[in-house]
Amino acid sequence: MGNTKENHSDIEKLSQYYKALLQGIGEEPEREGLQRTPIRAAKALLYLTQGYHMDLDTIINGAIFHENSTNMVVVKNIEFYSLCEHHLMPFWGICHIAYIPDGKIIGLSKLARIVDLFARRLQVQERLTEQIGAAVEQVLVPKGVGVIIEAQHMCMMMRGVEKRESKTVTCTMKGTFSESETFRTSFENKIQR
Repeated sequence: MGNTKENHSDIEKLSQYYKALLQGIGEEPEREGLQRTPIRAAKALLYLTQGYHMDLDTIINGAIFHENSTNMVVVKNIEFYSLCEHHLMPFWGICHIAYIPDGKIIGLSKLARIVDLFARRLQVQERLTEQIGAAVEQVLVPKGVGVIIEAQHMCMMMRGVEKRESKTVTCTMKGTFSESETFRTSFENKIQR
């Protein structure tokens, strides 16, 4: 994923909030180990939410190709990292995307970029899954799209119920994948291998 241009005023503004946050939890922002923490945290947050400053057309960059193939295309184990909008804590996992072309295919790396476009925002996993599926459907108009995400959430692991081994699985099936159990099963079998 490309770098986003850091806006100095955004970094300065966010760093002041992080300084206040440190004070709010009883820390001393001026002590040696924390002096640059507000700026580092501000830069990290801007990086982790850079999806707000990206758009689908730019990341696709014309990498749609006319092709007569009607065979299922599956890209599995696309790593992603996101922030839960409820607690601002990380969640991460893997995304599997399948589509059945209808005259067009996409450069495979663009599927990973679509995942990052939406993962690099404040998210819930359910919405992330739907947004990825809708974006693939929008740019390719395929016969069908399937998206399955498996993720772990720090808000469940580190706080609240504190269940370290829990994973959340979400999926969306569109077109042929929602209409045909054969296609759904084939997709699921391909990602389990």
